[in-house]
Amino acid sequence: MAASDMERAQQQIDEIEALSSIYGDDWCVVDEDEKIYCIKISDCLDQPKWTLCLQVILPPGYPTAEPPIYQLNAPWLRGQDYTELANSLEEIYVQNLGESILYLWVEKIREVLVEKAQSSDPEPDIKKTTEEVDEDDGDDFLLDYQPIQEDQIKMLNYMTPESQEDEELPPIHHGNPITDRRSTFQAHLAPVVTTRQVKRVLEKLYENKKIASATHNIYAYRIYCEDKQTFLQDCEDDGETAAGGRLLHLMQILNVHNVLVVVSRWYGGILLGPDRFKHINNCARNVLVE
Repeated sequence: MAASDMERAQQQIDEIEALSSIYGDDWCVVDEDEKIYCIKISDCLDQPKWTLCLQVILPPGYPTAEPPIYQLNAPWLRGQDYTELANSLEEIYVQNLGESILYLWVEKIREVLVEKAQSSDPEPDIKKTTEEVDEDDGDDFLLDYQPIQEDQIKMLNYMTPESQEDEELPPIHHGNPITDRRSTFQAHLAPVVTTRQVKRVLEKLYENKKIASATHNIYAYRIYCEDKQTFLQDCEDDGETAAGGRLLHLMQILNVHNVLVVVSRWYGGILLGPDRFKHINNCARNVLVE
């Protein structure tokens, strides 16, 4: 390691330690080796209306030579809101070239959320949120989730040309389950080359009563379009905030394509905090490697 590389690595370690102590439970390590971190930011501590997850990957050249790679995840964050916020973050990076900027980014995002909370913007309409909010939902809770899954399939209908209706169902592989404090996670994988196949696989999985009753079925897919030399990709949190985006991110890092990964989680009544994202990623990584 050149001296500058060692200095950069040390700067990253110092920054991560500082952020971890400042933000406590809202700071989450997604993958230590790949330097992927996530932080949950909200407009206030007591009863937040507006929240957002900032996910960052720190490349080897950060902070002196490269910016962090980031993703902003929030159900309400679309269009102009997204563009304006992204522009603000780029601006902060340019104004502080060579310096550690994650704290400045987090506080800038918080400022935007506080402004939204104080303005007349209606609260975000989120039909379904992560289960890691309320522990006492019992079995009724599982049943509430199923209509959403049908919605996901209906959405895929809009994307899928009729001419592909007869496409065959790809083989589905099921990974080994991971259980922690009564929550169980299991990944399912299928090779796919069209959105129609994605839809077929999801329909097939939801025919399984156990999978259909999972608290969350998080999925992501990446399809490489040879003719356009671009990726067709999408993801679904299914109520586990930011989990779909992280899953897609993992697939991008591992450079896999023409594949759909679904991770089912059955909630066992005990909150896992950030560990749940680690299990989702590990399940997915294991089934991809297999």
